Amino acid sequence: MRRALTALAALSMAASVLPVAAQAQTTPRDRQSGQQAQPEQSRSRAPRIAPLRRRANAGPCPYVKVLYDAARYVELTGERAAIANVGFTGEIEGVTADCEYRESDPIRLDMQMLFQLGRGAQAAGDQKTYRYWVAVTERNNAVLAKEYFDLPVNFEGRRETSVTEERTIVIPRADVTTSGSNFEVLIGFDVTPQMAEFNRSGSRFRVNAGAAQPAAPSE
Repeated sequence: MRRALTALAALSMAASVLPVAAQAQTTPRDRQSGQQAQPEQSRSRAPRIAPLRRRANAGPCPYVKVLYDAARYVELTGERAAIANVGFTGEIEGVTADCEYRESDPIRLDMQMLFQLGRGAQAAGDQKTYRYWVAVTERNNAVLAKEYFDLPVNFEGRRETSVTEERTIVIPRADVTTSGSNFEVLIGFDVTPQMAEFNRSGSRFRVNAGAAQPAAPSE
């Protein structure tokens, strides 16, 4: 499913933040499909401009990555990190992104995120609403904007499943000299401090942690 995260923030050359405002966006395909056919004479006089998707951006795209401390979601019961104590789990398996901006346009960043999700022995029920966030930062510096999103999942009796989320981020630019390289986009689960520490320690469980193992064949 595609969802739009609109109008996060802008970074001026002096690192000041512009006001956040919602914006309606259309894709290049939407814009082209709405154009009317022009008479041959009018077309011959019009300047030849390549479609937007074939023209170079005004600069590089923002750097997009998953924050390591929040890349995994692991519910644990009890005092021990053991497979028998695992509830719902999740991992952001990968992110792909592409952007588009020209002249003084804002940066439109299209992202696709793959979530691998699981139910351990302590998971109650088939349904779980995970929560994750997307943040825009000044590169290696302050957070300019951050927004949270719900990810409802129905396992339908399965121990693991995967979900692909698509989001569009619109980042206003202070002026034509503001490059996408000024920004960094971070993604992560909404985790507790204990979960973040678990992730930092390098510990991890597979998304199918706690699932029943097949019985050994009898001889």
